[in-house]
Amino acid sequence: MRLATLEIDRNERIGIAEGDNFLILPDNGEWPSSLLALIEAGPDTHARLATELPMLRRQAARVPCSQARLRAPIPRPRKNIMCLGLNYRDHAEEIAHAKGLPVTIPEHAVVFTKNITSINDPDGVIPAHSAVTTQLDWEVELGVVIGTGGRAIAREQALRHVFGYTVINDVSARDLQFRHQQFFLGKSLDGACPMGPVLVTRDEISDPQKLSLRCRVNGELKQDSNTAHMLIDVASIVSLLSQGMRLEPGDIIATGTPAGVGCARTPPEYLKPGDSVECEIEGIGILRNRVV
Repeated sequence: MRLATLEIDRNERIGIAEGDNFLILPDNGEWPSSLLALIEAGPDTHARLATELPMLRRQAARVPCSQARLRAPIPRPRKNIMCLGLNYRDHAEEIAHAKGLPVTIPEHAVVFTKNITSINDPDGVIPAHSAVTTQLDWEVELGVVIGTGGRAIAREQALRHVFGYTVINDVSARDLQFRHQQFFLGKSLDGACPMGPVLVTRDEISDPQKLSLRCRVNGELKQDSNTAHMLIDVASIVSLLSQGMRLEPGDIIATGTPAGVGCARTPPEYLKPGDSVECEIEGIGILRNRVV
């Protein structure tokens, strides 16, 4: 299923993308009221939704996709977004070159987080934050949402703990990121994590390591790669993060970006007010955001 969070009459509702429409999950007490609550309800509720989908197709209210007010799939998660840095070899190489450093591929995962308040909607505006940064950059990434929690998850079982996948733009203030010893400030500006447009359930993505991903700025292709090129694959990421730390339903993981970011270009390129950014992942969809 392709699930979304819609805003209808100022309330969050769960939408199921079906052709040109969203089916609206009934708000009658029989179903969770938010996508996060649906994920947290557990596998039995997820299976029931799949079973009752034919009935919902006949009975549920519909909203045309073109008229839907889309929010981020999980507008307010319970924890920060966990992020992988330098998880594509070509991106690690371009960052080293941009800094004038020898190319070294990280021996271990580079992990940081983005603040909850950085989450933005699929068509939300990205604030330029010109008072604090002049180096706002783009990063298309595969987002992973945990469905079944756990600790010390074996890699062989890890994908069973995934609820679904989405698109993330890990917008980064490079001057802040590189000025401080940790990435948190440069990654956590308000609105710097557009996400969506939908959350595609795990059964719809047969292999998360075979997805093309692209980023365009003002229509010009900047990033063009495939998740096959991740240094640490999705299953290994889930397993790694769960060692000694419990993953919980609704946790969000951003899995890293490939080469093509603005700070590594010659000369460097950064986002400015009026720019349009599109992040696209095969089988999921396109995020479109404008910098304001």
